[in-house]
Amino acid sequence: MYATDEIEGRAEKLVDVWGLAGARPDFDAMLADPSIDAIAIFTQRWTHGPLVVQALRAGKHVFSTVPMAVSREEISSIIDAVRETGLTYMMGETSYYNPATVFARQKLAAGEFGRVFYAEGDYLHDMDLGFYDAYRFSGGEAWKATASYPPMWYPTHSIGGVLGAIPSHAVSVSCIGVHDERGDGVFDTGVSMFGNDFSNMTALFELADGGSMRINEFRRVGYPARTRESRFRFFGTEGSFEQLATTSIWQDKTEAKDVSELIESRPTLSLDDPLLADVAPALRAAFVSGHAPVHDEEAARLPAEFKGAPNGHEGSHQLLVDDFVRAVEVGTLPTVNAWAAARFTLPGLIAQESALRGGERLAIPDLGDAPVPVGSPLR
Repeated sequence: MYATDEIEGRAEKLVDVWGLAGARPDFDAMLADPSIDAIAIFTQRWTHGPLVVQALRAGKHVFSTVPMAVSREEISSIIDAVRETGLTYMMGETSYYNPATVFARQKLAAGEFGRVFYAEGDYLHDMDLGFYDAYRFSGGEAWKATASYPPMWYPTHSIGGVLGAIPSHAVSVSCIGVHDERGDGVFDTGVSMFGNDFSNMTALFELADGGSMRINEFRRVGYPARTRESRFRFFGTEGSFEQLATTSIWQDKTEAKDVSELIESRPTLSLDDPLLADVAPALRAAFVSGHAPVHDEEAARLPAEFKGAPNGHEGSHQLLVDDFVRAVEVGTLPTVNAWAAARFTLPGLIAQESALRGGERLAIPDLGDAPVPVGSPLR
């Protein structure tokens, strides 16, 4: 396993900390190395689309962090490359294995929701709580230009948790953006490389099955970082599920039941672990949270080597990595494949367009279903 990074010394540090085989001078060198058959992309969020396509076209399987891309054209290009090469692409969307999403999938499969006609997904992450440090770490002196990244261009931690449970997709949207008033050069159109001054955004989506989905992407919000950043609600004709910062409730027509213990993640590292030295203290909770009891059935498939290993984002990291490796090894379609990733990402891009047009309701293009079911051979 090899690492590369544009910032001098960082790849070499990864080699030392994790005992990797070595570092490569740049991305092109990674792609040219015939001993490397898969690439994991952890670059700045607006760079993913072109890098993914370049890696697929170079014959590499790809695991990419979120979001999938920042334009319809980039998303289409990734799907075309996957279809034409037969290689594995997976977006590492943590909300697919968020305990609340797993719980909702289980309840839906058991028929206990009835028909889910409305759902909510919130990604509540205040900029003051670690984001400033994170942008400085990756953006250097010009970090404010990129810290203004449009909230609805980073929608997968909220949309992915809803659509990771409900087998549907968004077909239209109306979105309202809140113009930022902090005045510190972040979310300032005169500074932003994206021309964006929305810091908080709310979108109402129409779903293909006739239901609806409300999504919040908030970057200026009084909400604690060390609780869940992503939270969800699902309302069905027979049952409903709701989350607050520390409480999760299952309800039907006769009672409300506190299911918080089922959803609560177990830590895998201490918050002061040396591995987290480069992570802002306010962000560390997301990088230590392991499996919740609701994960037990899913986690049973993990290799023994995962036991006791670091996890993160409420237990999702190990399950996502396992999904990707299994898909590469067997040649099957992974969970958050290119078609699923498009449905988690593209609605947010259209929501941004809607907000710029005063909340005008816009149609959301759909790039279709995956050619085979998850777990079936793709090539």
